[in-house]
Amino acid sequence: MPRERGEKVVATNRRARHEYAIEKTYEAGLVLTGTEVKSLRQGRANLSDGYAYIDGGEAFLDAVHIPEYSQGHWTNHATKRVRKLLLHKDEIVKLSHAVAAGGYTLIPLKLYFSDGRAKVEIAVAKGKHEWDKRQTLRERQDRREAERAMRSRNRLGE
Repeated sequence: MPRERGEKVVATNRRARHEYAIEKTYEAGLVLTGTEVKSLRQGRANLSDGYAYIDGGEAFLDAVHIPEYSQGHWTNHATKRVRKLLLHKDEIVKLSHAVAAGGYTLIPLKLYFSDGRAKVEIAVAKGKHEWDKRQTLRERQDRREAERAMRSRNRLGE
């Protein structure tokens, strides 16, 4: 039985939802060293430049910054190293077909602990154009204004 219960989010890639249109998400385990786990437990990581790729039937996560463990010494890890993702074979095949189809990329959305085990949520995503980003922002702003108007109208009616 695991010592920890539930989900503890370490880092999220907030820019990803702005830059990409998310098609499908997958949960993957991570192969980490001891000092990487300790650094993550301190809540330190950066997913903004990260991406995933498939090579030789295996999935890898690259350019994710996990800073060195503060109490570590010569056994500390490299901050931006390639880390292996733990996925089922059929998931890897689906991901490789999606990326090979063209226009899609694999990006990390969230790094977290689930019942004490380090997990990463990766997404099959397509890059947005500049006008797509503006349209998304406009829709979100219109939705907020409509909700604000409905709230004020409901208050007046009471």
